[in-house]
Amino acid sequence: MPKRVDHARRRAHIAEALVRLAAREGLHAVTMRGVAAEADVSLRLVQYYFETKGKLMHAALERLEEQSHQRWSARLGALPGPVTAHAFIDAFLAEALPTDGPSRDFHLVWTSYATLAMTDPELAAQPFVAGPDRLERQLTEALRRAQDDGALGQERDARGEAARLLALSHGLGTGVLVGQRTPQAALSILRGHLDQLFGQGEVPGGP
Repeated sequence: MPKRVDHARRRAHIAEALVRLAAREGLHAVTMRGVAAEADVSLRLVQYYFETKGKLMHAALERLEEQSHQRWSARLGALPGPVTAHAFIDAFLAEALPTDGPSRDFHLVWTSYATLAMTDPELAAQPFVAGPDRLERQLTEALRRAQDDGALGQERDARGEAARLLALSHGLGTGVLVGQRTPQAALSILRGHLDQLFGQGEVPGGP
């Protein structure tokens, strides 16, 4: 009986090889041949699953987003219930900063991809903003639930506040990557903004 191939696992294995290579050498220096060597597979196999370098890079970014979402879910699962909107968003903000190896790799690849997409038509053609758009919708929904529960003022623009939270976390994340401030200092700034938003001095369920 022929051996069944787990194509999803193979794609993930190759995408993870790209992330490791990009974290060491920079995304701009990554080649299909280099990824094949890192994954210990043939170049032909990489090209079979990913026709171009742009598609491979985008797949790696999606893989990182999936893993980041899993870590966010784990943070939420560790909180005592019921999880408030404040605690829900705080868990997102804590995950959104490059505080360890996996989260640093995510931010490094995401930021590098964004920079390259500004001048590379192939990368720009990928649905790059789909990930940030999903996060913005999730945060908007959380803020609207908080308004429904009376934890957030009705005068707030939930969508606008979600966009501000994402912009603030992305900017601070870049600052951490380049050594401008520590992850703890960046998280303190984010939590200070969140406290002002909710009018609270302490994060429910936070450490």
